[in-house]
Formats: sequence, C-alpha cells, structure tokens
Amino acid sequence: MAQRFVRVQNLEGKIYYGLLQLSLNVQVLDAPPWLQGQPTDLILKPENYQILTPCAPSKVVAIGKNYADHAQEMGSTVPNEPLIFLKPPTSLIATETEIKYPPQSQRVDYEGELALVIGDRVCECTPEEAQTKIWGYTIANDVTARDLQQKDGQWTRAKSFDTFCPLGPWIVRELNPGARLQTFLNDDAIPVQSACIDQMVFSPDVIVSYISEIMTLLPGDVVLTGTPFGVGQLHIGDRIRVEIEGIGRLENTVISR
Repeated sequence: MAQRFVRVQNLEGKIYYGLLQLSLNVQVLDAPPWLQGQPTDLILKPENYQILTPCAPSKVVAIGKNYADHAQEMGSTVPNEPLIFLKPPTSLIATETEIKYPPQSQRVDYEGELALVIGDRVCECTPEEAQTKIWGYTIANDVTARDLQQKDGQWTRAKSFDTFCPLGPWIVRELNPGARLQTFLNDDAIPVQSACIDQMVFSPDVIVSYISEIMTLLPGDVVLTGTPFGVGQLHIGDRIRVEIEGIGRLENTVISR
C-alpha cells in the first residue's frame, strides 16, 4: 500500500502532519511533507486524533468542464483552454464531516474529482516543469449550488459556501494515470459517476502549467481537475462517497444548515 500522508488534530487541539500506519496510528512529521517534513518519535493512536483535510491551502483552484461527457451533460462544449475558478479555503471540510445545505439554494449537486496537491512554488512553468511541482494526489467533492450557478451567470456564490469542498482523506505520492474515479450515493452499489482519470481533456501537468501563467501556486495549494459525467442532486440526509483507485474514499453526509 502507498504511503498515506494525513493532517490530524490531537485532543488538545494541536495540528500535525503525519504518516498513517496500517494500525491507524499516525507517525507525526516535524513539518508538512512537501516541505521535507521528517518522521518524529511521536505516535498518535486512533482514539487520540481527529482527521482533518490533508492540507491547508492558501487557495483551491478548480477546473470546469474537463471531461467531454460532463461538458455535454451540462449542455456545452469542451473549452479550448482550461476553464478555471476558485473555491475559498473556508469551503474545505474533512472526510466523515457534514456538508451543510444552504437555505439560498434549491438544488445542490455533488461533483467527484481528483485533486492535486502542489509541493513547490509554481510560477510561469511549462507542463514538464509542472509535473515535478505536483507533490501528491487526493480526492475532492466540488459541491455546487446548481440553481445559483445558473442564476448568477458566474460561479463564485454557487461554489463557495462553507462545507462545499470536502477533501481527503489523505494524500498519496503516486497514482496510476488510468485510475478509476467513482461516486456513490447512499447505499446504492451502482456508482452515479464512473470514469478513468485519463479521460480528462486537459491533463494535470497542462492544468498546473496553465494556472501558473495566471497566478502563483504555493506549497500546499490544491487544484481540482474537473468532474466526469453523472453529476446529480443531493438532499438533506444523503451520504455521498467519492472513491479513486489507489487513493481511498471520501465520504460526507448532507445536513440542513
């Protein structure tokens, strides 16, 4: 099994980065792993920590319509270049925590996605350079108030509510380019989304290079790479689970705000 890098909070409220062991103990690192954090002698047992989002980015940059079948289901074509937008860090929540359904919306959708974690400062780099700046991979759910997205004509409000960016549960360093992403709703064994990540229109290195021509990415920043066909509506009480082969599963429940 690949190493799983986590971010946790102990019972006293102190936050650590660490390595998740098979026993579910966490071996604490002395710094974030992308800043050359090294293992320490401190071990946290499962009952002594709470898992958090695996990083605390300065920003979350997301890509829209990056799978052709999803662009089609949204009634549009694939953009000629990556379509980027921002989600605020305040939208981030960890696995096994609650997505809060905002009263302003009557239609909230799930969007399972692969997320990239940036390991080094990235500014105006080529795709070849960008690949070396991607430190690892995790899972995201780009929760969207679809009615507000359509009403506003731009996406900020629809994408930015608190709890609208579940992320985690951990980061892995390597990922099979053909890994399958699947999203499951409640107890249904049939996924509502299922696609291989190599079906992306713009690959991760191209995405990161494109973003770096616009804004500087910092260590620990997160890039969401787009969602495949099959987005759908969430209701209060639903459980939504996004899985990516080689990473794990990200699961959250929807509650009323």
